[in-house]
Amino acid sequence: MDFELPEQHRILRQTVRDFCEREVRPKAREWDREERFPQEIVPKLAELGLLGIRIPEEYGGSAMDMLAYAIVVEECARVDGSLALTVASHNGLGTGHVLSFGTAAQKQKYLSKATSGEWLGAWALTEPGSGSDSAGMQTTAVRDGDDWVINGTKMFITQGSVGGFTVVLARTNKDVKAQRGITAFIVEQTTPGYAASKKLEKYGCRSSDTVELTLENVRVADSQRLGEVDHGFYDTMSILDCGRISIAAMALGLGRGALDMAVRYAKERSQFGRPIADFQAIQWMLADARTKLDAAELLIHRAADLADRGEPFTQQASMAKLFASEVATQVCNDSLQIHGGYGYTREFDIERHLRDAKICEIGEGTSQVQRIVIAKHLLA
Repeated sequence: MDFELPEQHRILRQTVRDFCEREVRPKAREWDREERFPQEIVPKLAELGLLGIRIPEEYGGSAMDMLAYAIVVEECARVDGSLALTVASHNGLGTGHVLSFGTAAQKQKYLSKATSGEWLGAWALTEPGSGSDSAGMQTTAVRDGDDWVINGTKMFITQGSVGGFTVVLARTNKDVKAQRGITAFIVEQTTPGYAASKKLEKYGCRSSDTVELTLENVRVADSQRLGEVDHGFYDTMSILDCGRISIAAMALGLGRGALDMAVRYAKERSQFGRPIADFQAIQWMLADARTKLDAAELLIHRAADLADRGEPFTQQASMAKLFASEVATQVCNDSLQIHGGYGYTREFDIERHLRDAKICEIGEGTSQVQRIVIAKHLLA
C-alpha cells in the first residue's frame, strides 16, 4: 500500500528492503540454525540509521517518526523475524525508555552509544513469576546512601547479553500499591553482579539474543535512576504502547514475507498438469491473506499516526497488535500449507516465518491482554 505513503517513507521502505535482501536474506537461515546473534550486522544497521530511528539528530539519531519506525520493522521482518525483533526492541524499549524519561546527561551518554552501534539497549521487565502481571515483580532496589542496590531475576530479556546497557525495572516501595512502587534504572552490562545467567533456546526468533538475567547486589548510583522514584510502572505502560506498534509491524512483515513465498510457490508448483495457483482453493487462501494483511497495515498506520500527532493511542496500538499478530500466524500457517511437505522442511524459509510469527501473539502483552485493554477502553 505504498501509494498512500509520503515520498520519504516510500524511499525508506525501499532502502531497508534492498538492505535486507542484500545483507540479511542470504544469511538469515544460517543464523537461525546456529541460534547465533549476528553481531556483524550491527555496524551495518547503525550505518543505515536503523539503531536510532526515533532518536534526535543531536545524539546521532535519524529523528524519524513512528510511521517510519513501523515501516523499518516491517521490512526487516519480511526477511528475518529475529532481526526485526532486535531492531524493534532496541529502538522501542531500551533506547525508547531513555529517550522518553532520561535526563540530558543520560541521553547524551546512552543514546549516542546506541545510535552508533557501540551499545545495544535492553529492557528488563518480565520475571520468571510475573509475565502479564508485570506489576507483580519481585526484583528489588534498595537505597544505600547515594546508590541503589538491585537484586532479582529477569526473564526473556532481548539483547540481555549482547547489549551495552539494560533498563531494569525494580520494586522500590513495598508499602504502596504494586503499580506505584516501581522504579527504572540504567544498568551497564559490565556492572558487577549483572549476569546473563542462561541463554534461552527458543521455538522461533532464534538468532535474537534472549536470556535470563541474574542481578545480585548490583550497585548503581542514583544518577542511573531513570525517571521518578516509584513512577516506573506508569512510564513502562507508555513504552509498551509504542512497542505494541512495532510488534504489530513485525507481524505484518512476517505475514507479507509468507504471502510472497506462497504466491511464488503456487505459480511454480504444478499438480494435475497445471500450477496450483489455478486452483480456487489456493486462490481463496491467497486472497484472504492479502485482505487481512492490508487491514492490519491500516490499523498499524492509524496507531502510528495518532502517536506522531501526540494523541492518545493505547487502544489503537492494542487493536493493531492483536489483529496483526493473529493474522500473521494464520497467513504463515496457510502459506506453509500451500507449500505442502516442502514447507515443513528447512529447505524453504516459510517454516522459519511461522515459528517467528508466534512470538508476536505473546510479547509486549499477550493477545488476551490486548483484548482486556481494548475492552477496558470500550467500556470506560
